[in-house]
Amino acid sequence: MAERTTGTSQRLRLIYLQEIFKKESDAEHRLSLAEITKKLERYGISIKRKALYEDINSLILYGMNINSTKGKYAKYWLEDNEFELAELKLLADSVCSAKFLTQQTSEQLLKKIEGLASVHQAKQIQRQVYVTNRVKSDNEMIYKNVDVLHEAIKHGNKVSFSYFDYDINMDKKFREGARVCSPYALTWDNGNYYLVGYYEKYNDITSFRVDRMGSAFELNEPCVEKPSDFDMGKFSKSTFSMFNGERVKVRMRFEEKLMNSVIDRFGKDVHSRPDGENHFVVSVDVKPQPPFFAWLFQFGGSVEILSPKSVKDMYVDLLKKTLECQ
Repeated sequence: MAERTTGTSQRLRLIYLQEIFKKESDAEHRLSLAEITKKLERYGISIKRKALYEDINSLILYGMNINSTKGKYAKYWLEDNEFELAELKLLADSVCSAKFLTQQTSEQLLKKIEGLASVHQAKQIQRQVYVTNRVKSDNEMIYKNVDVLHEAIKHGNKVSFSYFDYDINMDKKFREGARVCSPYALTWDNGNYYLVGYYEKYNDITSFRVDRMGSAFELNEPCVEKPSDFDMGKFSKSTFSMFNGERVKVRMRFEEKLMNSVIDRFGKDVHSRPDGENHFVVSVDVKPQPPFFAWLFQFGGSVEILSPKSVKDMYVDLLKKTLECQ
């Protein structure tokens, strides 16, 4: 039985050798032939030095970017994996900051991301990421729902789903009846995942938090056709925290120091013109909802709503009500 196992291992030695290079080597952790030989012994493989040279060359011919130092005591390493370490750290940070993922799901995804790196690089990823005590969803339906929504978008079919809020006891309270929507896109905003589509009840394009959905189902019913002028980028810029409502063109006057903030929010294609020595005026389409006014409020007296008067009045009324509650 032992001989049979060893024979099987010998036939798999190129696969094991490939795994060793992927998981246990990188530019900072180079392996000598003796070290590689010892690692292969864990799999029941004994190999001569010449055969090991040939196997490494076979992997290079296969396409693995294996590099080596020169000389009698040469060392070998995989120059790059499918992802660079910086790219894996970026993916890990995204998983950690995604509020729509549960903590358990985040930890599972982080393990998979670490598996794409060498064991040494994985330790750097582990040191960098923090999941515990971050704001996370408790909705385990997200994975299934995202898959259903993507399939419905691909097929051009409507979807149906239940939708819930949290009550004063932090318990889920489902809204009455199912929501039926023509899905157009899934988007990520401020750490949350949203479905954007046409909602017949509002007779408008609206958004729904994916982590607030119960079970989602694809219907055998074609979507309401997406408007020809619908632009997902413009929709996202005009919608603060994905609040729904009518879009209005608003003119605002900012101090020059706030140009970075305006570009961060609306992009460099925003319509802007200088107004005096240290100010500029922009015209943007927004939904005048509390999140928009909250964004304005952080700038204090450095910003002024010029028009329309109705939006300016809404902002003033909101500020007055806020003061009355203090």
